[in-house]
Amino acid sequence: MQVQVTINGKPHTLPLNGHETLLEVLRDTLSMTGTKTACQESECGTCTVIINGKAVLSCITLAANLDGVQIRTIEGLADGDVLHPVQKAFVEQGSVQCGFCIPGMIMASTALLEKNPHPTQKEIEYALDGNICRCGGYPKIFEAIRCAAKEMAQGKKF
Repeated sequence: MQVQVTINGKPHTLPLNGHETLLEVLRDTLSMTGTKTACQESECGTCTVIINGKAVLSCITLAANLDGVQIRTIEGLADGDVLHPVQKAFVEQGSVQCGFCIPGMIMASTALLEKNPHPTQKEIEYALDGNICRCGGYPKIFEAIRCAAKEMAQGKKF
């Protein structure tokens, strides 16, 4: 079977057996290792990507069901050397500790801010509810999201 998808703005034809998760396809077939593998049970959020504007856990998303969708991964956020405002804010606010959860946190945050550019603290917490930071860096992560929201609200286009 084959599935047609767009990943980070580029069309891909994915040859599938029918049982692969999106996470497996991204990492093993396309060598896009920015999306992390951890629990593989939808418990930690490290595998978060954006599908058609929505944050989705790729470890439980069957690739065979994705024909025609738009997928964005952490590799697709920056424009060359220019970081996306969310990536930039995470760096500037010191939100990265071990870094393992950060791609999923950034993708979930990006999906939130694209849908809701002025989130409350409760909305930020809700959007990141499925993303676990084992280092406990939530205060810096929340601050980065608030800073990115401000930058994006000022009309700075990426």
